[in-house]
Amino acid sequence: MQIPDVSSTWENEINSVTIGATEEEGGTRSRTVTIGGETTMPYLHFEGTMPNHPVLAFEIWDVLPEDWPQITKEPFGDVMGNPVEWAQKCEEDFEPDLLSLRLMGCDPYGEDRSPEEAAKTVERVLEATTLPLIIWGSGDDEKDNEVFTLVSPAAEGENCLLGTITEDNYRTLAALGKADDHKVIAESPVDINIAKQVNTLALDVGYDLENIVIFPDSPALGYGIEYVYSIMERTRLAGLKGDRLMAQPMLANIGGEVWKTKEAKINAEERPNWGDNRKRGPLWEATTAFTYLQAGADLVIMRHPKALNEVGRKIERLMDSGGK
Repeated sequence: MQIPDVSSTWENEINSVTIGATEEEGGTRSRTVTIGGETTMPYLHFEGTMPNHPVLAFEIWDVLPEDWPQITKEPFGDVMGNPVEWAQKCEEDFEPDLLSLRLMGCDPYGEDRSPEEAAKTVERVLEATTLPLIIWGSGDDEKDNEVFTLVSPAAEGENCLLGTITEDNYRTLAALGKADDHKVIAESPVDINIAKQVNTLALDVGYDLENIVIFPDSPALGYGIEYVYSIMERTRLAGLKGDRLMAQPMLANIGGEVWKTKEAKINAEERPNWGDNRKRGPLWEATTAFTYLQAGADLVIMRHPKALNEVGRKIERLMDSGGK
């Protein structure tokens, strides 16, 4: 019996986005990271090419995260109150591809740190580390616009990935990204039409689509992940079919979503039949990451070293020997 050829041929490829800049490129990073560039759906190596491995980043905050479960704090010891030492430990001990610095200290409902303090933190982290850097605001639009006005030029030349632009808040960060040669994250609340709209708005103010990474939100396993999977899959299909507004690499920021779920953080004393949460929690994070990788994620931001290591091995298996 002859097996029919069911492979598809796509007319477009996903944009390649490079994060980081080496000394030769005007920065101080030891290497750069390039994501995207696919000419096929995830890991269908018989159909097209995936020239760049999906990559993993570690999440770091500029303040001690009080609400993180203890299991996510244990691998980092007492360095979590110092973002520079925390970043150094992540880079040296756990070897992610990138670092992701969240400026939660600037939250006006938290410590309300100043833009000057944020810029200094970014400078210190860049001085102490060598990996490409992702920089997130606190999530408050008005304050983040003030913060990035100083943070973006403080990191000029490093080709960072800045987040995020949204449908209601895009002008400032898009302009800063263009002026200081950074990439930006385009965030949309699990809606492919809003994702296209955010990219259109960025394009309208002069920001290049080739410098955008799409972020469609990333709920944890068991909490709506199947719907986001379908959104990411539709986004990738549209990009491969020729929709230039959907031809960007995709990001999944899963740490905060995974570690607020009871399945990840509740200990064995509370739920004896669930098993040891020191195994269960990292597995919940890793399984969430596996799902997004299969949906088309090119960059995943994680929290637990065990999960990061397991996902790294999975990526190597998916990319090796035709994805077997």
